[in-house]
Amino acid sequence: MITSTVNFVSGLANPTRYLTVAGKMLPWMTGITGVLFAVGLYMSFQAPEDYQQGMTVRIMFIHVPAAWLAMMCYTVMAISAVGTLVWKHPLADVSAKAAAPIGAAFTFLALITGSLWGKPMWGTWWVWDARLTSVFVLFLMYLGLMALNRAMDDPGRAARLSAIIILVGYINIPIIKFSVDWWNTLHQPASVIRLDGPTIHSSMLYPLLVMALAFSMLFFTLHLMAMRNEIWRRRVSSLRRQAARSMV
Repeated sequence: MITSTVNFVSGLANPTRYLTVAGKMLPWMTGITGVLFAVGLYMSFQAPEDYQQGMTVRIMFIHVPAAWLAMMCYTVMAISAVGTLVWKHPLADVSAKAAAPIGAAFTFLALITGSLWGKPMWGTWWVWDARLTSVFVLFLMYLGLMALNRAMDDPGRAARLSAIIILVGYINIPIIKFSVDWWNTLHQPASVIRLDGPTIHSSMLYPLLVMALAFSMLFFTLHLMAMRNEIWRRRVSSLRRQAARSMV
């Protein structure tokens, strides 16, 4: 079982094989994502109002999964960066480059919904506390990596430099996670992923978990599509370079 799994993953290093597998998986993943969002949104609207936050607590079902995915996406990029630098995996750089815009979108969504939630709860749209500032830094890191990939003409050099920057920047992920524990902040502490178990009531926890699963499936679906598009883009660029050299 383990050997067959390793062989399957190794086989995906071939871009042509990856395109074939991705083409078969995408319709199923898209359908599952749609079902999860439909169920998650229904459960979210059926969840009771909070006795303090009222209807605004429903922002949680978008904000929290978006924040989780913002960090998970960067973790995927960090794993891809290791694959680029250590194992020289042919698709590792493709994975990291494809994930950056998706991570930026999730981070932006987390910042916007956090502001919408913070205004009625804190009386302000934004405060420069540890959690919000570190998430904003994460958003800037995504934008910077996207700009770097566009600015450099040498794909190999861009891949190595991006991988190094990604790994150095990963220090921000534990800062985001534990900032509410390390510093005094307006942001509430963790209420789901805790050593002593979730503190949130099951009527809100279950819709939140379903929405988190829906967001995760959305990420993997978009990532699969973006990687496929990046492989095609590189093939087209390679053909254009070959055509230009043959004309010379």
